Amino acid sequence: MARRASARAAKQAQRAKAPEINPCPPGQIGGQYKPLSDPQVKQIYNEALRILEQIGMTDVPKVLEKQALAHGAKINKQGRLCYPASMVEGIISAACKQFTFYGRDPKHDIVVGGDKVYFGTGGAAVQTLDIETEEYRPSTLSDLYDFTRLVDQLPNVSWFTRCCIATDIKDNFELDVNTAYALLKGTTKPVGMSFHIAEHVDPIIDMFDIALGGKGKFAEKPFCKAHISPVISPLKYSEDGVMVAIACMKRGMPINNIIAAMPGATAPGPIAGSLSLTLAETLSTLVMTNVFELGYPMIFGNWPLAIDLRTGAFRGGSG
Repeated sequence: MARRASARAAKQAQRAKAPEINPCPPGQIGGQYKPLSDPQVKQIYNEALRILEQIGMTDVPKVLEKQALAHGAKINKQGRLCYPASMVEGIISAACKQFTFYGRDPKHDIVVGGDKVYFGTGGAAVQTLDIETEEYRPSTLSDLYDFTRLVDQLPNVSWFTRCCIATDIKDNFELDVNTAYALLKGTTKPVGMSFHIAEHVDPIIDMFDIALGGKGKFAEKPFCKAHISPVISPLKYSEDGVMVAIACMKRGMPINNIIAAMPGATAPGPIAGSLSLTLAETLSTLVMTNVFELGYPMIFGNWPLAIDLRTGAFRGGSG
């Protein structure tokens, strides 16, 4: 019995130690898993171009419509904004292919683009599993700060997007400002957050400028990206999302455009149809970004995830 207890204690002590080798070092080469053949990928891509050219987008903010029409977009008989395939492909060819996502400590800088893979966080959890009670409770600003400090110490996590919502802050502006401050306070790694409305962007980037030492410093080395959903599936622009994107672009903040359609609800049930639609919607955000500034840094975030048919809820962890 004594030997077994001693062996168990030694094993627990070994597990508690930091790994000698990082099991998931940043910058590994990806792209090896290819569930679709090249002809299948081409078919989905061509269908996405057809959707944008023949069906188009609706609920287009006037500021975007004016800019898109000046770059070759058309209004069809149904009053929808359509992007000709030649326009979309021209924008793809001139789009930003690679940019540096800065950390406030240069050792955390990462290059977005190419075939290297960097892991980070995401989500917007309104509940947190309490480490003391082992029960779920509403997430707080203190939780967000603790998660931020945790990620700052994890060598396999390269960037931190706020993973929970501080439900103890009721005012939307105060929520955005305090979220940004928690990220700023807790880590020197690259970070990401969202904004409720466009008017919240400038005050927060002004705060980032102060932290970096002066006006315009954030735009020189932007360490925070904006998570924005400018499209509401199926094929509708969100005016708030578009305006937030424009406000971020004016201050040099990289954009992470997220399309989170639910196959079987806001997108076709069959996988090929869902991929085609959500690719079209994500391309529409690429167009949106580039008609205002060609080559602006944007992360292509297409997240077609499932719907829970029992509850109608979004299944954020699904394949």
